[in-house]
Amino acid sequence: MSANPPHSGNHSVVLATETPLPLDCGISLEAVSIAYCTYGKLNADKSNAILICHALTGDQFAASRQPLTGKNGWWDLMIGPGKVLDTDKYFIVCSNVLGGCMGTTGPKDTDPKTGKPYGLNFPIITIADMVRAQALLQDYLEIESWFCVIGGSMGGMQALQWASTYPDRVFSAIPIACAARHSAQNIAFHEVGRQAVMADPNWQSGNYYASEEKPTAGLAVARMAAHVTYLSEAALHRKFGRNLQDRDNLTYGFDADFQVESYLRYQGINFVDRFDANSYLYITRAMDYFDLVEDHGGSLANAFEGTNTRFCIVSFTSDWLFPTSENKEIVHALIAAAANVSFVEVETDKGHDAFLLDTPEMFKTIDGFLRSSAKSRGLPS
Repeated sequence: MSANPPHSGNHSVVLATETPLPLDCGISLEAVSIAYCTYGKLNADKSNAILICHALTGDQFAASRQPLTGKNGWWDLMIGPGKVLDTDKYFIVCSNVLGGCMGTTGPKDTDPKTGKPYGLNFPIITIADMVRAQALLQDYLEIESWFCVIGGSMGGMQALQWASTYPDRVFSAIPIACAARHSAQNIAFHEVGRQAVMADPNWQSGNYYASEEKPTAGLAVARMAAHVTYLSEAALHRKFGRNLQDRDNLTYGFDADFQVESYLRYQGINFVDRFDANSYLYITRAMDYFDLVEDHGGSLANAFEGTNTRFCIVSFTSDWLFPTSENKEIVHALIAAAANVSFVEVETDKGHDAFLLDTPEMFKTIDGFLRSSAKSRGLPS
């Protein structure tokens, strides 16, 4: 089935052509495009493959130059020869999630029933749906089981879903800075972002694709609001304080007087150049619907009953979006399920975004876990 992809590169494949992909909402999708990047070399028995699951605003270009921005991959610090995710040892796969906007089927793609972009006619998706699509890719690559599934934030949710839904396909899992279900606070933040997008008159009820005007203002505001949650108060104070932006005095107006204001506006403007507004709505909704506890009769331990997957849970002391307490709930459930689990809380003031940054203790933790898991798998460690 697989046309054995090159050792490294950007790829795209159309799957679910014979059997449609079933979604939690009750609808099925046919001919699903999946865009993915690979790094390193798959070994002879295909036992060294690692799946990286990206976060809300990420994409498949984890260690590749992003084509729209020209910037290095979002996990360039982690992936490469001699790095934690060592491409001399492992075959790395990272796919754009279902509902995304970088090549995997999503709301900006053509609805075969109408010949026009889906827009809001695209079905509501869940984290489980994203994982089902990734499982199709795993089958296409003829990889019986991932050596590891790893991701931070929404990527961590996918890692948990993988281990719960497909335990025999996941040898080890590293969910970072995540939770087993989205909190009311996080749903609230997402709703603010969605309302900002939908309040933009250029959103046009999601039918803006043929228009020259896009809902960039609303999407930028959504990104600004969300980005605040990725940082900590200490990090904001350290980076910006109350420093003024390119001026010596207040303007007594509504320009970006403060550096932190200028920074957020920069984040918002850059984001709209690479992300689709409707995809933002759909992916945030998928995170809101994520609830492994409710899905398993009110017991998170039931989600991992009888699992043989090895787990390493990582949290950050200054992460108030997915605090350590929520990560510990996962650990407690795994212990109750008699799973093999390690847990590390990393001391840092970098907030939720610490998993994307130069965080030596996280690197050391993941490296040690992978080496131990590789030894158990019979791989070079």
